[in-house]
Amino acid sequence: MSSDKVVIRFSHVKKLYKLFPNDKRRLMSVFFPKRVNYHAKWAVNDVSFEIRQGESVAIFGVNGAGKSTVLKMITGVAFPTEGWIDVDGRVSALLELTAGFDSELTGRENIYLKCQLMGMKDNEISEAEQSIVDFAEIGEYIDQPTRTYSSGMLARLGFAINVNTEPEIFIVDEALSTGDSRFQEKCLLRVQEIIERDNVTLLFVTHNIGTAVKFCRRGLVMKLGKVTFDGPIKEAQRLYEGGDY
Repeated sequence: MSSDKVVIRFSHVKKLYKLFPNDKRRLMSVFFPKRVNYHAKWAVNDVSFEIRQGESVAIFGVNGAGKSTVLKMITGVAFPTEGWIDVDGRVSALLELTAGFDSELTGRENIYLKCQLMGMKDNEISEAEQSIVDFAEIGEYIDQPTRTYSSGMLARLGFAINVNTEPEIFIVDEALSTGDSRFQEKCLLRVQEIIERDNVTLLFVTHNIGTAVKFCRRGLVMKLGKVTFDGPIKEAQRLYEGGDY
């Protein structure tokens, strides 16, 4: 159940990406910014919304609509070109599951590294450690360097870290296809457990409309970097599936 506390606020947010024809032009732009031409791509264009504690919100839109850029700015991976963003709470994001791992560290050491980057204290990480190890199901490899892991093992470990760290704001972006069908079902059940906790805020980006409707009550529909609809999830579903957005 949502409260009156606003935990995510976007105010007239814009994000510009400069697209260059090649790497040479991109490098030249660092030294001669006014002399190198580029194509301006507004990934997010004047977006404003508020999300309250405990809300479950799905973001719909075709590829390039701006969904992932919004999530990256919430997590601090990207920053707005204009406008401002306020985020109040510990964020756990199922975005790029393997980002932030040090390939020379063991899986167990990477648990501490990633959790520290999320703002957790050592005693909190210690309490969560065994749950993460058990959920990842990678056996004795947990004490081997992650450079020896397959991509699937890395994804499992990344997922396990994010779903066992008591998030206050939980962000999911097409991450539920990790592993085999049994592990996928396990992931879905854990996501369900997390969002059923009191005051956990969920942002969910997926092309699986049925899954979004199952988890969320509110929907944002994006097109060409703008929010074209913000309201009940069923109405957002109707607009998105009908192409009327």
